[in-house]
Amino acid sequence: MATTVGVEEEYLLVDAATGLPAAREDKVRVTAGLQPFVTAGEVQSELLQAQVEAATPVCAELGEVGGHLLRLRHALAGAAEAHGCRLVASGTPPSHQETPPVTDSARYRAMQQQAPQLVAEQLVCGMHVHVAVPSRRMGVEVLNRIRVWLPALTAMSANSPLWKGHDTGFASWRTVIFDRWPVSGIPPHFADVEDYDLRVQRLLSTRVISDTGQLYWQARLSERYPTVEIRCMDVQLRASDAVMLAGLVRALVETSMWEAAAGVRVTRCAPEMIRTAMWQAARYGLSGDLIDAQGHRRRAEDVVGRLLDHVNSALKAAGDLREVTAVVHRLLREGTGADQQRRALRTGGLDAVNDLLAFTDVGGSPEKRPTVFPPAKGDAPLQTFGGATGGASQGGGASAYWVYADVPTTRRGAVAGAARPLGITGQPLDASLHRAPAGAGRTDYSGTAGFGCPPSGVRPSGRCISTVSIQRPCLWPTAVRRPATVKPKRR
Repeated sequence: MATTVGVEEEYLLVDAATGLPAAREDKVRVTAGLQPFVTAGEVQSELLQAQVEAATPVCAELGEVGGHLLRLRHALAGAAEAHGCRLVASGTPPSHQETPPVTDSARYRAMQQQAPQLVAEQLVCGMHVHVAVPSRRMGVEVLNRIRVWLPALTAMSANSPLWKGHDTGFASWRTVIFDRWPVSGIPPHFADVEDYDLRVQRLLSTRVISDTGQLYWQARLSERYPTVEIRCMDVQLRASDAVMLAGLVRALVETSMWEAAAGVRVTRCAPEMIRTAMWQAARYGLSGDLIDAQGHRRRAEDVVGRLLDHVNSALKAAGDLREVTAVVHRLLREGTGADQQRRALRTGGLDAVNDLLAFTDVGGSPEKRPTVFPPAKGDAPLQTFGGATGGASQGGGASAYWVYADVPTTRRGAVAGAARPLGITGQPLDASLHRAPAGAGRTDYSGTAGFGCPPSGVRPSGRCISTVSIQRPCLWPTAVRRPATVKPKRR
């Protein structure tokens, strides 16, 4: 059985009219929390009042991760819309002028007093992946083994090229901003868990950091959960990219645990070399050369390929190889979020960047959402996040509500490359746990264009990656179907 995983995403709130950061986190968070499919603790405050965080439950399957991220993104997007702003999944805001106020908490006020300019420039959003480990001792083994791969993850996730309306020249400006805190960057190599604890206690004794939450290493042991927490990634434009990265991180952790159990020697890299590798990753993303785990300069796609080779066995064991590699290939073909933002900036300026962010699967402005959805006809299935409910499967049963897909596809009634509706449907969600029901299967097709999204002309098998049943529309007018229960095919 694969190791459990959870994801935290930080988002920006921007004014719907101006595109500038909007300090409405408290209202948005409360509104989102009132929705029946969002539970307490899933939506949280962040340092600045123009930021908000969402956290998935513990997940056993990547499909669960994707379903929860879409659910939370759409809940927050609807809540933001209700208060005149938009939810933006970007590591930095495309433009801003004044710094939003600090969230009203003693901890955040103390941080502002200690480092006012750093806090003023902390308008950045990341993605954190928690992966379960059996012990803190094994967690330290994992930290020592994955540190050389953190630059590759940073490059793949780069989604913060803009700052105050201009291109910074960096694919991940968020990485540069975060690296200015006293305890930040790639963690050092630790002799063992006792060494880890001793170093942390020494740092706390200086009173430069007030708690372990200010250990801003890009990977660390979680103090709240029995997990390692990988923190080097920018928040992603598309939920499918976030799921892919979560799959890679889990595979890295599992590979590290297998190596530790087998007594495989840790790959060591000099501090100055690994710091250079991280700088290079933040600077270029996947658009330039990277420094690999051995300290050699290589093409970005070669480094990504080596990462996939390194975790291949873990991906296969978890059943995630097809899904993860398909989205990695799309990433290499289409570029990172930083590449997409830059293309939009070149072609249409900041307005085009704002439009790009509005069309991602966090939502979009009401005037850009279709009010009439094309029906599925003939053999063309109604495509869902985890399968299909078209053709013969239509009938009585659960309701399907439309959201947005992020992968261009062609089917009857839809235009290739256009924003198209994507149904989240299937067996009812356990309201108390927000977990997919037992028996939900996994998609079984190759050459996917993204999680649950088959390539042009390919009909999915009908098996479900994730089954999320939203009981009532919350964001915009919905097209409702009543398909029969989707039963996973058995082979």
